Amino acid sequence: MKPLRVPAFAVLLAALLGPLNAAARGYTPQGGCGPHERVALGVVPAGHCVALVADERQGLRSPRRIVEVAPGRLWVIDMGSWEPRQGRLLELTLAPGARHASVRVLAEQLDRPLGLAIGPDGQVWIGEAGQIWRTPIPPAGQPLGQREVMLPDLPSDGAHPLKEIAFGPGGALYVNMGSVTDACWGDDQRQPIPCPELAGPRPRGAVYRAELDAANGWRVKRFAPFATGLRNSVALLALPDGRVLQGENNIDYRDENAPPEELNLLQAGKNYGWPYCVGKGAAARGYEKRHDCRRAEGPLQSWPAHAAPLQLLAGRAGSAYAGQLIVVWHGHRAAGHRVMRLPLGPDGLPKGAPQPLLAGWDALANVRPQGRPTGATIDSQGRLWVVEDFNRTVLLVLKPGADSLPKQ
Repeated sequence: MKPLRVPAFAVLLAALLGPLNAAARGYTPQGGCGPHERVALGVVPAGHCVALVADERQGLRSPRRIVEVAPGRLWVIDMGSWEPRQGRLLELTLAPGARHASVRVLAEQLDRPLGLAIGPDGQVWIGEAGQIWRTPIPPAGQPLGQREVMLPDLPSDGAHPLKEIAFGPGGALYVNMGSVTDACWGDDQRQPIPCPELAGPRPRGAVYRAELDAANGWRVKRFAPFATGLRNSVALLALPDGRVLQGENNIDYRDENAPPEELNLLQAGKNYGWPYCVGKGAAARGYEKRHDCRRAEGPLQSWPAHAAPLQLLAGRAGSAYAGQLIVVWHGHRAAGHRVMRLPLGPDGLPKGAPQPLLAGWDALANVRPQGRPTGATIDSQGRLWVVEDFNRTVLLVLKPGADSLPKQ
């Protein structure tokens, strides 16, 4: 197995932003939002406010994903850092009248976890860098039960080791297998054709599909590449009809406006261009006149450069977000740090340009740090929850004066 490496961009970003974020991470409450402290953002859904539910005071380090496992109980993936074995699985609960949530540790020493989803078996599935496992949901206040590894020995090296997971109908599980490098640069600083990361039976820069056997306890009976040429698919969503959407974190140019991020509609066996092509048929730098980008599948939509899509979420039926695709943009440049929404057309696919749902998240002294959203979920009451890694927070979008507790 190749040695573990912390991605170079993560080391650089931590060095540049660490002291700044340590000084400016916290929010200054701007009144109340339900029973909680209110966070002031520039763009919030009409008639709603943003509540600060938990932050580093409750022990949060780098929350990345959140999902409701029962009314009033949410599980949070806290990656900890880019160093191995710093991650935790947390449970967040809200007591009657509490200003902040309580947080307890369910599992720790996880290896750069990201994926968090409830499977067709009713268990919670967790994606660590090198494996995917599942566990039953214990009764409230009880310790975590048995962990069962479902996909072991996944590659955990390189710049993009995180494993996003998404369940589709018919026992399908989609898994991100991010690229080792940004743009297939070798140790000799060359960009070969073909890119060796795409070669062999287990290519990187791909999304894989696991077939789960319902008759055999939902265990994996086949695991193989589904779509290739995808640099880092940490934003994945399987639609109810089985189609799969992917938010592409594209090659990291220094340019402010290039290359575009992408929303792709994935199809079995298709190649989406990485590392040779970006956007709609354009050659990536270093591959000009070396590859025919007309052969690569084009994106469903092009999004602003450096927006960094980190999660795709379907709006829950019966909620204010029904019929919408929710997209978490994490990027620290101007296009990023916001949560967007796109209406779904009659064919179930996004139509039109993304519109801000939560935005105006630029740093403002004595009010807020720059937004760093990494994940979101919609609970059984139709409320939107958002987690931030750098700011170490759990946020909840509420109607002013509403109680944040679940209906009993």
